[in-house]
Amino acid sequence: MSNWKNNYRSFYYENAPEPDDIILNRESSALLVIDIQNTYLEPDDDPKEALRWKPFYSRMNNIVIPNTADMIKWARDNKMEVIFARIACLKKDGKDRSLSQKKPGFNYLLMPKDSEESQIVEELSPQGDEISIIKTTDSALTGTNLRLILHNMGIKSVIVTGIFTDQCVSSTVRSLADESFEVLVVEDCCAAATDEIHLQELKIINMIYCHVLQSEDVKKLLNS
Repeated sequence: MSNWKNNYRSFYYENAPEPDDIILNRESSALLVIDIQNTYLEPDDDPKEALRWKPFYSRMNNIVIPNTADMIKWARDNKMEVIFARIACLKKDGKDRSLSQKKPGFNYLLMPKDSEESQIVEELSPQGDEISIIKTTDSALTGTNLRLILHNMGIKSVIVTGIFTDQCVSSTVRSLADESFEVLVVEDCCAAATDEIHLQELKIINMIYCHVLQSEDVKKLLNS
């Protein structure tokens, strides 16, 4: 087990005491998979831009997707809830999107909910009656019924995976923390555009909004 209690500490928490041990209860814990959608795995048509994003694609295909698939299997095997969130608009013209998704640049997203690009990647597809949330902004709680769903199912702890660490993952983590959920972020199941941004954001959110762990560490926390 890695030293998760002392890793990813920001300036604010350099000298803080170690956090208490975490015990996950399968009945009150859920795995949340955020925005691992087809659109983000399609290399840009511009060769220069595709090259710039090559490290991200490599991390996604070699680390994040395989580890997330393994986490999903672990959760299913242990009868834990698996929930998915994805960015998509309900109107074909995207009128219902939040302002952040209408501004020009990287975050300009026009993905109708039935489009292929908006779907969860095949390797991680929801199964059976697993819940999939459609969102039109960064946080999976803003404008959705996810908070109510978690409350109704008796969920106290949320294990977060997905992309992008500094955007939708961070926004969702902060929202969950604000609603008093215990939040665990799985480092090797998340990614940002660069490793530098990824690690920087983990330090920012760790110990105040969540605890950051490796996937193998999370699995060892389950109460037998």
